Amino acid sequence: MDPSDHTLTSIEICAGAGGQAIGLHQAGFKHLAFVEIDKHAAETLDKNIQSLEGWKWERDYCDIISDDVNEFNPLPDDKNLKAGLKKPVKFLNGPLKRGDLDLLAGGVPCPPFSHAGKQLGKDDERDLFPRMLELVDELYPRAVMIENVRGIKDAKFEDYRTYIEARLQGGLAKRPEDGVEELFPGLGYEVCEWDVLEASRFGVPQLRPRAVLVAIRKDILGDLKLLWPSGDLTEPRSVFDALKDSMEERYKPYLEMGGNMAEEAQRCLDKWKIYASNAAKRRDGGIAPTLVGGSKKHGGADLGPSRAKAAWQQLGVSGLGVANSIGDCEKKKSHQRDLLGPGGPMLTVEQAAIIQGFPADWEFSGGKTAQYRQVGNAFPPPVASAVGQAIAKVLRAAHERDERAKAKPRDVLPEQVLPALPHRVDDRQGAGV
Repeated sequence: MDPSDHTLTSIEICAGAGGQAIGLHQAGFKHLAFVEIDKHAAETLDKNIQSLEGWKWERDYCDIISDDVNEFNPLPDDKNLKAGLKKPVKFLNGPLKRGDLDLLAGGVPCPPFSHAGKQLGKDDERDLFPRMLELVDELYPRAVMIENVRGIKDAKFEDYRTYIEARLQGGLAKRPEDGVEELFPGLGYEVCEWDVLEASRFGVPQLRPRAVLVAIRKDILGDLKLLWPSGDLTEPRSVFDALKDSMEERYKPYLEMGGNMAEEAQRCLDKWKIYASNAAKRRDGGIAPTLVGGSKKHGGADLGPSRAKAAWQQLGVSGLGVANSIGDCEKKKSHQRDLLGPGGPMLTVEQAAIIQGFPADWEFSGGKTAQYRQVGNAFPPPVASAVGQAIAKVLRAAHERDERAKAKPRDVLPEQVLPALPHRVDDRQGAGV
């Protein structure tokens, strides 16, 4: 078996609608489990895995768990009948054991650190960093990937970041519950990077800066280095380029009606094209502001606070709501609101997904608002893919290194004769070693 064929396994908590899952899948990871508390997002994961080509492995071996991650028990436990994974047993030839997993990943909730929220940090009940650290200790995966909003890198959260790093790799830090300084032994990891990645540098037509932490077990890392992705785009992808085809498709039924309706539709489409194409010539490349998913505590979906809505207006898009899909727009006769309003067309869920970097065939479950929130809260797949590829490269190199070490011949005396040892892993397997 070539090292590139080695199966890399992952478990993802707070999986949402699959933004990170898609990216890690593209990077070569095979998912053993997704954990997501929102039932609509869990249904989205299940629907796409069951229907899309390329996800057969997950159809056979991946558990989709719609539950609170605090109730997630991935390892067998005689005291808890719900503990342990189910479908992965077929691939693993038994239950998952501590140290078996390659990657534990999660986009833990961002409200505790979001600039749009109260920034309560570790005092926010939605902070799931402690649960992530518990799972790291329990599963002892070869690598850890944690995604969050840029706000966690703010100066006010420095002590909390230091604590998280100390829990992972050891060091002096203040306990968040009482502020008492303590020397932590660590969980055996090295924090290779904890930095902000700009989604626009990875082909995503919006700002969306995300803070990503990657830690790798010290025994796995050895002398290997993680090559941190920086994005290789010299020019960002504009909203105009991303949405041009879908905008034309949305206006097409009304352009075909002829008469006054066709004239009005053409005028509105032309107006959007002028705004969006002019924005593409700006210094920022005409990218969108960060999509905001919101939460169940707030009302219907829109494109964010006043500043974000103003930025969308410069792109010719109304940020006052989310439009119906093409079919629903015709059925509900919502074209006046969705397409012909004075503020320009509103985005559909499908268009928001394009802005977020989702593949075109990924479908979302639930009503329009539930679908939009899944999109708006997602980690852009292209960014997750780039980070995943960097992690996979280290893990595969470590696997190859360890396989070479296993294959190294024993020292022998001159009079002793050993059979020739195969020098490739697939040769060793063919020899029954």
